Amino acid sequence: MMNTGKHVQEQYELWLKDPAIDESTKEELRQIAGDAKEIEDRFYRDLEFGTGGLRGVIGAGTNRINAYTVARATQGLAQFMLASGKGSLSAVIAYDSRNQSPEFALEAAKVLAGNGIKAYVFESLRPTPELSFAVRYLKSDAGIVITASHNPPEYNGYKVYGNDGGQLVPEQAEQVIAEIRGVQSFADVKRKSRAEAENAGLLQWIGEAVDAEYIRAVTAISRNPELVKQTSDNFRIVFTPLHGAGNLSVRAALAGIGFDQVQVVAEQEQPDANFSTVKSPNPEEREAFALAINEAKKTDADIIIGTDPDCDRMGAVVKDANGEYFVLTGNQSGAIMVDYLLSSRKERGELPANGVVIKTIVTSEMGAVIAEHYGAKVLNTLTGFKYIGEKMTQFERTGEAEFLFGYEESYGYLAGNYARDKDAVIASMLICEAAAYYKSQGKTLYDVLQELYARHGYFLEKLESRTLKGKDGVEKIQSIMSDWRSAPPEVLNGLQVVKVEDFSQGLYGLPSENVLKYTLEDDSWFCLRPSGTEPKIKVYFAVRGTSAQAASEAIEQLVQTVMSRVDNHN
Repeated sequence: MMNTGKHVQEQYELWLKDPAIDESTKEELRQIAGDAKEIEDRFYRDLEFGTGGLRGVIGAGTNRINAYTVARATQGLAQFMLASGKGSLSAVIAYDSRNQSPEFALEAAKVLAGNGIKAYVFESLRPTPELSFAVRYLKSDAGIVITASHNPPEYNGYKVYGNDGGQLVPEQAEQVIAEIRGVQSFADVKRKSRAEAENAGLLQWIGEAVDAEYIRAVTAISRNPELVKQTSDNFRIVFTPLHGAGNLSVRAALAGIGFDQVQVVAEQEQPDANFSTVKSPNPEEREAFALAINEAKKTDADIIIGTDPDCDRMGAVVKDANGEYFVLTGNQSGAIMVDYLLSSRKERGELPANGVVIKTIVTSEMGAVIAEHYGAKVLNTLTGFKYIGEKMTQFERTGEAEFLFGYEESYGYLAGNYARDKDAVIASMLICEAAAYYKSQGKTLYDVLQELYARHGYFLEKLESRTLKGKDGVEKIQSIMSDWRSAPPEVLNGLQVVKVEDFSQGLYGLPSENVLKYTLEDDSWFCLRPSGTEPKIKVYFAVRGTSAQAASEAIEQLVQTVMSRVDNHN
């Protein structure tokens, strides 16, 4: 909900007067009394559900993440759950290493308890995908994760999961949002103290027992555990959890299938809310692997893996033809894992006739071509792993298809039906297992990637992002999208634009989303999409060439032409 002018000031003053708001929060707001721009940025809107739920800068205000916005969101969620009419309700809560994550998790638990809903809360930080697993394992009605994924340190967030373990899809999210909007005052939020909730049996702390079942579910997906055990003495892994929640779980999964030469980057092993050794705790960026690459060079490691703060994204680094460490893109890692999983299942006669690989509309077509090569069907969803999870649950209920693998270009992967969210734990295990398997044949994953290009075409992708902060930034992003929507190009770089897809129109039975995709006559494409979790507009590009050089030249021309129009938009 947007506020303008007078209403922004009214919201600011309401927070200062509200008896339900503590004095330290009010003092924070008094410190900005003369800063109209800061007040506007904090109060011009309520935080909204995007592809990752609520996410924002930590601080006081409606457009910030704080104990009050968390409590209000949880009250709305509780009312949504209670509307189901089910007698006994429960939810699972997990959190990562960010500032105030434990406090926000406990606040959510106290509000659930105040509404008579039992909260199962992990006693310390855990990977987001384990939350998805735990909702299913404990047969709970909902889940909450306190995380801002790989955002900068000043951010935190709040993600909501349904009873299938998947993030809420738009129809459910809209119902929760409607309930949240109905919470007009913080005095309307019901809560119990921690002691009251524990004594009433409405707050139960969980941990090791769920951990063990989660790791058991992950390692059950392994394709070649015997080979791993046989070759582990000569296979070295360097791992960085980037100060996040992945350290113990990733190591447990790797050990569980037989890897015993795993070196953790010591400087990045322990949780650190400020991510002090990296500019950004994002395994999509080579810079995040600087310390890991230095460590790998000392031991001549075969592979480097890194996970983001809530351990739902995984990046991998492998040796190229010159023995240098090469950072795989999300699309490349996904294609390798699709080929490894499907080829091993086909070899053993275990590939089902109704097997399905699911990817998003901005993910490379390379994985789709590989999947179809093995006879698997491919489905496309909107961006956001919640849509992949939604399809998985549909298949589980109807039996119409068997889920094989799901992934998105932004380093999110899942195999197996134990969870409904991307999982860096299983992705770490599978990419290392694939690397060990191919090493036994005298190949690196880089070699395998080149073989896949030679067989299926040279697919190349690129992502350009523009950060546009604050109210002005939101308006500029909307203006850029309107410009491309109202005046789509007919020709680019001498190539006809043969297809324009406006996903705000609910194409192919998918929910409406503000995404534009343009396909050219040579099957190259680009896609414009405002981020649902950050103040960014993202532009995705993809080409398929007959050689690496042809693909590189084609994508550079496409990027230059499209971004020139985006950047010169007034």
